[in-house]
Amino acid sequence: MRKSRLRLAAVLMTAAVALTGCTGWEVQSAERVSAPATTNPWELTGQSSTTGPSGPRPGVPDSDPKAENGDGGPVDTLAQNAVADIADYWKAQYAKTFPGVFTPVTRFVSWDSTAARDRAIEFCRGSTYQEVNAASCSLDATIGWDRGTLLPELITKFGPMAVVMVLAHEYGHAVQAQAKLNGVFTTSVVREQQADCFAGVFLRSVAEGTARHFTLNTTDGLNGVLAAVISFRDREPGASQDEHGTAFERVTAVQIGYTDGATGCKAITRAELQKRRGTLPTSFQPGDKERQLPVDRSDLALVAQSLAQNYPFQPEPSYDYGGVTRDCPNVAVTQPVSYCPSSNVIGADVPALAERAVAGAQGGLLSAMVGGDYNAFVVFVSRYMLALQQNRKLSVTGADTAGLRAACLSGAYSTALSRPGSTLQLTATDLDAAVSGLLSDGLAAADVDGTVVPSGFVRLEAFRTGVLDGDAACLTTYK
Repeated sequence: MRKSRLRLAAVLMTAAVALTGCTGWEVQSAERVSAPATTNPWELTGQSSTTGPSGPRPGVPDSDPKAENGDGGPVDTLAQNAVADIADYWKAQYAKTFPGVFTPVTRFVSWDSTAARDRAIEFCRGSTYQEVNAASCSLDATIGWDRGTLLPELITKFGPMAVVMVLAHEYGHAVQAQAKLNGVFTTSVVREQQADCFAGVFLRSVAEGTARHFTLNTTDGLNGVLAAVISFRDREPGASQDEHGTAFERVTAVQIGYTDGATGCKAITRAELQKRRGTLPTSFQPGDKERQLPVDRSDLALVAQSLAQNYPFQPEPSYDYGGVTRDCPNVAVTQPVSYCPSSNVIGADVPALAERAVAGAQGGLLSAMVGGDYNAFVVFVSRYMLALQQNRKLSVTGADTAGLRAACLSGAYSTALSRPGSTLQLTATDLDAAVSGLLSDGLAAADVDGTVVPSGFVRLEAFRTGVLDGDAACLTTYK
């Protein structure tokens, strides 16, 4: 966001898009969790459970054929089994959405980006020397991957299913090509979000237990996959020529595929994307990172004033910036912001809240931790949304009701900040910081006692519902 001139500012990849210069991040778990909702859009029809295993199935024979230039090691084996399962899925499902019969990709290439220059091979008419990448090459209908750096980093940071997701995205480009979804003037961001969406379609099938080589649970397994999606976000100004989308947009595309299937991916067009974006910021502007507002009492007061203007109710909550509210009967204290229903007080430990704005990952290639002040402010906003729920005589306990409503209403408020005339203005960094926080610990989706649903997928969907569909959808969806 920005105030006047101040900001609260808070791939998956195609050929020849390198991923150097990123830092690593691992998914964190919240200390307090409640049982997930038993009826929601993510409920599965197959064998998978929320707490079951994620990753390769033990005892299943590996696939054939092998990738060219492969080393026969575990990373290549994982990748080859992934593309085999993805091919099986689209052979069976393609004709249900698109005309014709699907022709699987038949050529795969593996390389080691750490190899010496004289050992590099050619992929998609370019050298693989120091090419930290995975890609779909439209020139010869080939899919390739770096077994030396990229895939091992994905496994280390996010788990083996992150590799499956990356390759499902690349295979999605083959699906869109055969379905003739796009023309020569289709922008890169539309193509990339279609591919993200197709990855989501396949991941749903894995979660339902239909994949031969892999399983996926809907808590830590799917959380890790989404963290990898966030790590491949656009993050710098000037990316329009090869735009893939912000973290918010890329997660949205994956979730569209997961919930709506291939028909949802088919519907991703330039017009659909423009409508979905509305007034939301879609790119990073010079100075977004530098013009962060400090998370202090004065700026929290500005956010409180903005909340009262956008979501007024009486009596308004009062604020205590000296720490979380501790003397609140029958309510557990939540850090770093708390809401006390009996006194209608929002208490904030300002230094602890400010830490969220500057927290980041330590080294590594990939990072799903998006720093920024909105990672702090959105938690503060969510506690106001608990006060709003109490005012409307809704329960403020229950992770899958009050907690998800708080996240959803926080998303609706975020959209209000993107509209012309808003005193505080949302930036693309703000949305990505909110998404990162919701996935890592979910505090903005906590109920009054600090409980959250264990599925980051569900928490992100609640926030996304508010951003895209508004507060009315929050109140009807999360009852």
